[in-house]
Amino acid sequence: MDQHLIQTVNRLQDAFASLGGDSSIDLPQITVVGSQSSGKSSVLENIVGRDFLPRGTGIVTRRPLVLQLTNRRVDPERPTPIPDGVSLDEDESIDEWGEFLHLPGKKFYDFNKIRDEIVRETEKETGNNAGISSVPINLRIFSPNVLTLTLVDLPGLTKVPVGDQPKDIERLIKDMLLKFISKPNAIILSVTGANTDLANSDGLKLAREVDPEGTRTIGVLTKIDLMDKGTDVVDILAGRVIPLRYGYVPVINRGQNDIKANKRIKDALAYEAQFFENHPSYRAKAQYCGTPFLARKLNMILMHHIKATLPDIKTRIHSSLSKYQAELSQLGDDTLMGSPSNMVLNVITEFTNEYRTILDGNSQDLSTSELSGGARISFVFHELYANGIKAIDPFEQVKDVDIRTILYNSSGSSPALFVGSTAFEVIVKQQIKRFEDPSLRCVALVYDELVRILQQILQKPIFRRYPTLKERLSHTVIFFLKQAVLPTNKLVSDMVAMESCYVNTAHPDFISGHEAMRQVQEKHHPTPKVTVDPKTGKPISQNQQNPDLINMNGNGNDGGSGRFFGSFFASKNKKKMAAMEPPPSVLKASGTLSDRETMETDVIKLLISSYFNIIERSMIDMVPKAIMLSLVKFSKEEIQRELLEKLYKTGNIEEMLNESEFTVQRRKECQKMVEGLQKAAEIVASV
Repeated sequence: MDQHLIQTVNRLQDAFASLGGDSSIDLPQITVVGSQSSGKSSVLENIVGRDFLPRGTGIVTRRPLVLQLTNRRVDPERPTPIPDGVSLDEDESIDEWGEFLHLPGKKFYDFNKIRDEIVRETEKETGNNAGISSVPINLRIFSPNVLTLTLVDLPGLTKVPVGDQPKDIERLIKDMLLKFISKPNAIILSVTGANTDLANSDGLKLAREVDPEGTRTIGVLTKIDLMDKGTDVVDILAGRVIPLRYGYVPVINRGQNDIKANKRIKDALAYEAQFFENHPSYRAKAQYCGTPFLARKLNMILMHHIKATLPDIKTRIHSSLSKYQAELSQLGDDTLMGSPSNMVLNVITEFTNEYRTILDGNSQDLSTSELSGGARISFVFHELYANGIKAIDPFEQVKDVDIRTILYNSSGSSPALFVGSTAFEVIVKQQIKRFEDPSLRCVALVYDELVRILQQILQKPIFRRYPTLKERLSHTVIFFLKQAVLPTNKLVSDMVAMESCYVNTAHPDFISGHEAMRQVQEKHHPTPKVTVDPKTGKPISQNQQNPDLINMNGNGNDGGSGRFFGSFFASKNKKKMAAMEPPPSVLKASGTLSDRETMETDVIKLLISSYFNIIERSMIDMVPKAIMLSLVKFSKEEIQRELLEKLYKTGNIEEMLNESEFTVQRRKECQKMVEGLQKAAEIVASV
């Protein structure tokens, strides 16, 4: 059962390797890290029991090597027959071979050829220089002499670039190693030479960055036999230096001289066992030292780790499978369902239905984070436009002196006896025209919102799938909306023109002239409070008459225009007055007003404010209705007809259904991911 668990993860690794990896599925694996001179390769070869890794100076391991060891039992009484066409050398066995994932079906009985293939495949990816790549090589080794185990051999840490190595080789290697060991399901196998200070171990230092508590790190101490006489690693093994959850295992590898002398690994393992059994510091714990114990311990750690993480792996596989299946469904089949004309008709129908749905607020994808569709148009009407209209001040451009000038001009050659209605109408009409610009701006804002809805709909996968159709549809809708804006602008402008064309002073909300005079009179000369005689209890009569009221009726001393002419001649001496010089080319009303002129001006301003407020309310109410009728409602009702006429009835329908390169490529990727994840789901379902 334990072997089956590890083999299950191996099959999952193969499935994901064929997909190029899947970052959302973190598989349990043992990652080997250490410096270049720590002896990583020798540890792996000792575990396998065969020479198969490239050797040399500098960076030899330049791509991650996913090493899957599978124990296969052999019945000595029933030897495995040698297949036809296979010849074996003296050191080769029919029960022991290697397979590469990139060469399916090909068995390597000669482990020297395995080394050559690793070199060839590495150079294929990285070139002949000393560059590195994070794309792994997957190697499976089947042997009765190994324990079922999965190890990932990573490039050794280096500090100084040598030869044609990249200048930032240290950073490149560190980034690659962190990519593998930072995954929570990765067990870190940190290899350190025992003849160096453990505190300076590059492998342990890197492991502590991602596993500061040492909960998923196991230490391997190499070169025990090269330590100075009288020294040992007992304190390290006891966890008194840098404690790790899985502890440390001391091993002895072949040295360079042993390798050059072709010393067999079998002999090296025998020397290792003899060394620990006879060494005074280690013989009491010799059964916990050496490569065979390391292999058993790694097998046990990996097996328990897989048991703990398998439920989460199953969940992640099914989650990823559902995600890619949903995306594949959105991308659609690679063959057209039905005729091209039916496809275009379906796309047009889907677009128009979605357009109406978003405007009406009936979409199934209503956002909780922001306003969209019809709600944004409502915001334009009731917030932007209403506040913009209310911000218009009727007296921002018309000052009191301008009102007096119009009053004089409207009375002609005869001084006016009463406040002139002509002046009121002239000013009101001028101010009403100021509503036109914000009203037309409102039309433009609503048009922008309709285009925004268009762009929102075109983000759906069905439209991204056919870029030509998407472009044609977008162009047609925008042109249609622009054409609809023209009559909408005219309607809104006509509404403003109607209001300025006829001033309805009989409007029920309009203040009357008498009421305006009364309010102005009350403002300037408030009615005095009735004073009661405390002795008699009767009110005291007011005998003094208000002279300004008489002036308002036209009976004052200065008449209707005395103040105007008085101000004009105020600076003239009598001699110049007698000369009766012609009037200047530009005459303006005086900036200083008499009490009567002030009250007349206030009456006009009160009348203007009253009528302006009526038109303001009318525009806030009617302009949105006009825009809804002529632009929004019109587009909802006529857009489908427009699209059918411009797209469906044209003769180049098949051209519009050419898929984008992104869609074709992404569909292939999703199909590949779905197939791989389905295979992975079947694998984990068997556990």
